[in-house]
Amino acid sequence: MRRKDREVTDLTKITDILNRCNTIRLGIHGTDYPYVVPLSFGLEIIDNTPIVYFHCAQEGLKIELLEKSPNICVEGDIFHKVEKTENGITTRYESIIAQGKCEFVTAPDEIKHGLRLINQHYGYDDYPLERCKGLAHLKIGKIILHKITGKRNLA
Repeated sequence: MRRKDREVTDLTKITDILNRCNTIRLGIHGTDYPYVVPLSFGLEIIDNTPIVYFHCAQEGLKIELLEKSPNICVEGDIFHKVEKTENGITTRYESIIAQGKCEFVTAPDEIKHGLRLINQHYGYDDYPLERCKGLAHLKIGKIILHKITGKRNLA
């Protein structure tokens, strides 16, 4: 990273940034070009390893590409503002970039766990999953993030 003064390396601070992101973007190996898709997500940390869960339809380009190549990149950011400074115009932001591997979970307990984390991330901690009529049509992805860095420009 060129601007070491903006780098965030502490996992607690990186997790805080990620927890405040509304959306993450998933970068996937495409056939001719990279494929990037925004995702709703849930997050947990196990043994200092961030794990992200997301939901999607059971078929489509994202599924096809991930089944061919599960190695991915995740980007998340929080845009605060653009402002004029004595040196010019700058953006105030916080962001993360991570690399990892995606797998689709099939165990019913882990599917529910992933959905609970997603619901929790958006403030619906107590939503009863039994009321969700579309569960049979969902696929739950799990991304284990092996490498993650953060960057911020707040001041």
